[in-house]
Amino acid sequence: MPCTLTRRACLGLALAAVTAAAAPWPALAKTDFPTKPITLIVPFPAGGSTDRHFRVIAQEASKHLGQNVVVENRPGAGGTLGPSNMAKTAKPDGYTISQYPLGMLRMPYMHKTDWDPLKDFTFILGLSGYTFGFTVRSDSPFKTFDEYIQAARDKPGTIDYGSTGVGSSPHLLMEEVAINAKVKLNHVPFKGNADMQQALLGGHIMAQSDASGWDQFVDAGKMRLLVTFGEKRTKRWPDVPTAQELGYGVVSTSPYGLAGPAGMDPEVVRILHDAFKKALYSEASMQVMQQLNQEPVYRDSADYRAWAEATYAKDKALIEHLGLMAK
Repeated sequence: MPCTLTRRACLGLALAAVTAAAAPWPALAKTDFPTKPITLIVPFPAGGSTDRHFRVIAQEASKHLGQNVVVENRPGAGGTLGPSNMAKTAKPDGYTISQYPLGMLRMPYMHKTDWDPLKDFTFILGLSGYTFGFTVRSDSPFKTFDEYIQAARDKPGTIDYGSTGVGSSPHLLMEEVAINAKVKLNHVPFKGNADMQQALLGGHIMAQSDASGWDQFVDAGKMRLLVTFGEKRTKRWPDVPTAQELGYGVVSTSPYGLAGPAGMDPEVVRILHDAFKKALYSEASMQVMQQLNQEPVYRDSADYRAWAEATYAKDKALIEHLGLMAK
């Protein structure tokens, strides 16, 4: 279309367009965030493995943010209650964030939820993953995991175990074991691993499937670790076999990270990301992860969202395989 302006005006517009195209993208707007304490929701009870790690990370992140990061335990619904409530009620200003456990990407398949695991969240960074294990009391008649499974074959419907809630990774991996071993196990859900461990020690359940919050009880001789669920044996308990090598065909590490409500300012996300990445690799955090037999599983904000999207699509097949899809 011909230019109806003067030749000089047309040249000026063209030069402006070339200059704009060559100019770099504008820098993110500066922010004075944070100016007050930040609430970090841990969706499991105090005292468990998740809580132990996040309390250290919160303390370390506070040093880099110049404000306290206050841990608030909000357990329930297999670790999904705290994050989902945050997404629905908290402002996307960075002052309320939460652990984002793997169960967030599975619960919507199993129950009708009023939140979306992808659209309702801003993904900040990936942090680590769990070492899952199966423990019994030290005086249990089950000396091996095979003996426990054999008991379920011999006495169908009488052998139980606890987990950190319906739809949690400790629950689903045992459901997968039961399907592969062709046995029926009675599942007893708890709000978190701290109260479940007390139930096991008190003799109220026969066994527990959980992340490595049981480490102190195993090392103290109060519990017996029968099996772990990683790809290889742990460094800390090298004599304990994996479910994979025993022939049960189950491997689970359940990565987790941090997320906030949808719509957060990218600059606030960057500030939180940088502080918590430093906290993840701090000496104090690495020491706790070593105790829990965990390692950093760092993902930046974009990679963490991409992982969540891929996992959400992939895990639909797992939920269908386990027969747990919502009707």
